[in-house]
Amino acid sequence: MFKSATAIVLLGAALSGCASPPAATPPNAADAIERSLMAAADGAESRHDYQGATQHLQTLAQRRPDDKALAIALARNLRYGDQAQAGADVMQGQLVRHPDDADLLVELGKDYLAADRVALAVKTLIRARDAAPTRWDIHSALGVALDTQGKPGEALSSFTRARELSPDNPTILNNLALAQAVGGHLDQAILTITEAADLPSATVQVRQNLALLTALKGDAAAAERLGRHNLPANLANANADVYRTMAASAGQ
Repeated sequence: MFKSATAIVLLGAALSGCASPPAATPPNAADAIERSLMAAADGAESRHDYQGATQHLQTLAQRRPDDKALAIALARNLRYGDQAQAGADVMQGQLVRHPDDADLLVELGKDYLAADRVALAVKTLIRARDAAPTRWDIHSALGVALDTQGKPGEALSSFTRARELSPDNPTILNNLALAQAVGGHLDQAILTITEAADLPSATVQVRQNLALLTALKGDAAAAERLGRHNLPANLANANADVYRTMAASAGQ
């Protein structure tokens, strides 16, 4: 009896469907899982949980091995999580398919730099620059690599070009100021980083670097005032001791 009743109900539903619009197709389960994993990875990265982000992205990468943007996100989080060489390996796998892709090359260059493979970083970022000469972020990254390699003059040229391509960019101005300071142009460095710190998008790190360069100039009081912005009291007090020591050394 039960089976017969069920069959009648199902048959009636099938027949009535001819006169009614079809039911909406449920979303693909695989797509829903991938969207959920991507959202979880984005959330973890925004919380600086790079290990968590990496785990989600690795799961996604197994499902989408040819997804360039996904591979770059995975490499970036590996780099942030102190696994830069693993990030470089991910990029190398993608570059087999896309050997001149600027997005892949710039991430690979950053991975090499974070892994202390500076010469490879410079070589890779030059390839990225040649592939996309109008991208400011590539010139800026190359400047950091050249500065790390002990080539402040070439680094300044890269930062200057990055600034031409993206004026009023606090990241570029911060890096340019540090390169100027290392190159012995402290007064110019303070002017540059002051300009960066005055921008609405300037980060706490930029403002703290302004305090650092001010201390190097020998003005401990000004450095301490600058250093107290956006820092808890215990960190500000610890930094103040550092600034006083640096300022005293500058005056010798």
